[in-house]
Amino acid sequence: MSVEEELLSEFEEKQMKDLIEMMEDAKSGHLKEVELVESIGLLYDQTLNQKLLTWLKEQGVELIYVTDDEEVNE
Repeated sequence: MSVEEELLSEFEEKQMKDLIEMMEDAKSGHLKEVELVESIGLLYDQTLNQKLLTWLKEQGVELIYVTDDEEVNE
């Protein structure tokens, strides 16, 4: 099973539709960048989070890390 299949299977099982849509957008080239707080990431599960971030980078998505302060001020 590829990383992509593993991620999609996990997200489907947990009904994480937003992340499935994010992956579809990244794969089709519609997602160019993602802003996130490095200490938080996108998922609580750090192993799954790292797999997703690595996969997104492989799809050409730019990961933009902001600090907690920048996120609060927006």
